[in-house]
Amino acid sequence: MGKSKVLIIGGTGYLGRRLVKASLAQGHETYILHRPEIGVDIDKVEMLISFKMQGAHLVHGSFKDFNSLVEAVKLVDVVISAISGVHIRSHQILLQLKLVEAIKEAGNVKRFLPSEFGMDPAKFMDTAMEPGKVTLDEKMVVRKAIEKAGIPFTYVSANCFAGYFLGGLCQFGKILPSRDFVIIHGDGNKKAIFNNEDDIATYAIKTIDDPRTLNKTIYISPPKNILSQREVVQTWEKLIGKELQKITLSKEDFLASVKELEYAQQVGLSHYHDVNYQGCLTSFEIGDEEEASKLYPEVKYTSVEEYLKRYV
Repeated sequence: MGKSKVLIIGGTGYLGRRLVKASLAQGHETYILHRPEIGVDIDKVEMLISFKMQGAHLVHGSFKDFNSLVEAVKLVDVVISAISGVHIRSHQILLQLKLVEAIKEAGNVKRFLPSEFGMDPAKFMDTAMEPGKVTLDEKMVVRKAIEKAGIPFTYVSANCFAGYFLGGLCQFGKILPSRDFVIIHGDGNKKAIFNNEDDIATYAIKTIDDPRTLNKTIYISPPKNILSQREVVQTWEKLIGKELQKITLSKEDFLASVKELEYAQQVGLSHYHDVNYQGCLTSFEIGDEEEASKLYPEVKYTSVEEYLKRYV
């Protein structure tokens, strides 16, 4: 059986561009939806042209033109959505409801990967902090629409993006590690899971032709990357040969600081609260058949230490 043809929505985005590269690298005929909304964003246009030169197909389509979505979907076997759900950048999760309708109308898709790639909303929708809970609620709306339509799916839970979390040593709003001091959230001992975005894309593409992942949630939780904030900081200190000054931020002070921020930042900080103070990502057990690094041991994933070396 040949490899599936793949359509990627949001192919110029933060994760989308990596999904395109992973799809091409794994030998899939790859299509990227070229939306007119891109306008004169020359960086994104040049990225699309670069992908085209690497063998990807550009397909014109828009969420404002339902027929164009249906025609794009008819070209492929698998649809992957990388639409942004990050409020501080853009937030379009519910746009996927139109994509679900288009996939149902086309009737040919054998797998749909919606824009998930963070924490599993089904696990935390009842305990997530407001207003960050809105992201999980909207993802569940999309999930319910997918399942009601009878569309085959795989949900990919990738936990924490390394660029956002490791780069700032798990501090919100920081993307480069300090060589002087770090704010420790609570006792700093709650475990989280950190993944290189390129690895996330590689694992996601691996799932699309795998019968073991059909209609399942797959968790990217490689053992070397399950660490507490203090362990992340210790790894960084070892790399730079220097101990950082540590300032403890209590949960109460953290929550008080959130109230002073704009809504989009409150959403983001809510997720940091759930990860750093609640330890939500490691609060439940998953089986080997649901964990990506065990399903695909041939993938050499990037460890936390290897990732942090880029900043030394």
